[in-house]
Amino acid sequence: MMARLDFAWRLCATGMAFVVFGVCGVLFSVLVFPLAWLWPHRASRQLAVTTVIHWFFRALVAVLRRGGVMDLKVQGGDALRTCRPAIIVANHPTYLDVMVLLSLTPHACCVVKNAHWSNPCFYGIVRAAEYVSNADPVELVEAGSRQLEAGYTMIIFPEGTRSPAPNRLHAFSRGFAHMALKAGAPILPVLMDCDPPAFTKQMRWYNVPARAFRMRVSVLEPLGVDCLAAHDTPPAIAARTVTSAIEAHITQHLFDYGFFKTGN
Repeated sequence: MMARLDFAWRLCATGMAFVVFGVCGVLFSVLVFPLAWLWPHRASRQLAVTTVIHWFFRALVAVLRRGGVMDLKVQGGDALRTCRPAIIVANHPTYLDVMVLLSLTPHACCVVKNAHWSNPCFYGIVRAAEYVSNADPVELVEAGSRQLEAGYTMIIFPEGTRSPAPNRLHAFSRGFAHMALKAGAPILPVLMDCDPPAFTKQMRWYNVPARAFRMRVSVLEPLGVDCLAAHDTPPAIAARTVTSAIEAHITQHLFDYGFFKTGN
């Protein structure tokens, strides 16, 4: 009986969290977004918007944790809060990865799917925060480099979508590597895991696991692109080299940290 009540509570709490997120997203787009564009100073406007987003997701994560829906374990989180502008490159097992990383990283900018720019829950947020669309690869690199120069940390999931299955990653796209090479920014690899799986590519929001899921975030040491590709390497080859090295680095550490299981 207690197990059923616990499951019912977590199902309701999860549903309420999605409702709150959707309603707040719409209100932000309808009310805050138009007001934000009246702000005369672009830099301070973006800073204010990204700060609001950071604290909103911090509050949402805190509610989910206190409500017994999720647990969160973070290793090396100080690097997300205190590091100079960098490119966070992470694997993408669940729908909640963006929320968790934004809650941990002040002054962050994201690369987001082009579809979100017309989504009623997201369009105002992504525009006011000046997030970067993935529609045009060239503009993605240019816009991301500008954000890094402005002091923001870029959050990128190079798989482009949620991972296809446990112990598997989509092939990494090279946008983050081009961005790192152009801006000379360090790459901060981040490992993410959700146990038991929740909000994966194959699951709906109501597919709540039998117990509270635990999200683990492990921040690895930053890597400079100069250590991954020779200085005189042509840009296209250098980007390919950096992408392959980071993909192999993250994959190996997913196994080393036990996020991926051998033999599966």
